[in-house]
Amino acid sequence: MVLVLPLVLGISLASGEMAQAEPLARQLFGAKSTPTTQAPAAVGFYSKGCAAGLATMPESGPTWQMMRLSRNRYYGQPETLAFLQDLSRYAATLPGWSGLYIGDIAQPRGGPMTGGHASHQTGLDADIWMLPPKRLTLSRAEREKISSISIRTADQTRTNGNWTPAHMALLKAAASDPRVDRIFVAAAAKIAMCNAAPRGDRAWLQKIRPYWGHNTHFHVRLKCPPGAKYCEAQTPTVTQLSKGGDGCDETLNWWVTEALHPTKPAAPQKPKGPAPRTAKTYTMADLPAQCRTILSAQ
Repeated sequence: MVLVLPLVLGISLASGEMAQAEPLARQLFGAKSTPTTQAPAAVGFYSKGCAAGLATMPESGPTWQMMRLSRNRYYGQPETLAFLQDLSRYAATLPGWSGLYIGDIAQPRGGPMTGGHASHQTGLDADIWMLPPKRLTLSRAEREKISSISIRTADQTRTNGNWTPAHMALLKAAASDPRVDRIFVAAAAKIAMCNAAPRGDRAWLQKIRPYWGHNTHFHVRLKCPPGAKYCEAQTPTVTQLSKGGDGCDETLNWWVTEALHPTKPAAPQKPKGPAPRTAKTYTMADLPAQCRTILSAQ
């Protein structure tokens, strides 16, 4: 009997610890199917936050269609939806474009997503497809099957034949909008725009930021809305990143040279302590305190 007791006790403690484990925030926010009825508010950082009172982007409009509707990620801050609709109207004036195909914005209450993104948590990020829409009458089923196009070569160093002056005009219009903080796009696309932009009309290039995985869409990130006291702005600013210039310098070339063919690094040292938390592993304790209220609100 004496030998059995510690074994039974140990099982009991382990079970209790597992029962008390806090669920992942992405599972909790991913399970919410509707926004809150609160006033709109972006809370926290783009990759570590949540959102109250998000508006629903209509699935289709005169100059846009939301894609991958099954994901239920077509919610955003009112400023975000207004920006997307404004940009789609401009896109409809470009040769070969009837408007925009828009990808993910945010989940109904923002927060970490069940998969696919580290950011898009405050309703201020949106993905716009590089595929020029030929028609805006796609069915729900068609929107699940159709894919965007890549505008860069397989070796990641140059734009390919899918890249057009209309893509550059669209990105310029987006970056020139004062609501926009920055735009993530494939490095090859920024290089192409740096080479094509005339002197005296280059300030907008500062907001165009190269980043991996943005060859089939570009990612627009809006600034914190005026008066959004719980919204955390991104730092460094684009001005600081480009040292006041347009970002068409050696730091841009790094993305298509050394970044693609790095020198062999030294053997990595085993990190001390627990692994850093990410959007995949956040619990509610990692997010701003207001997110608990948003999660449980009506």
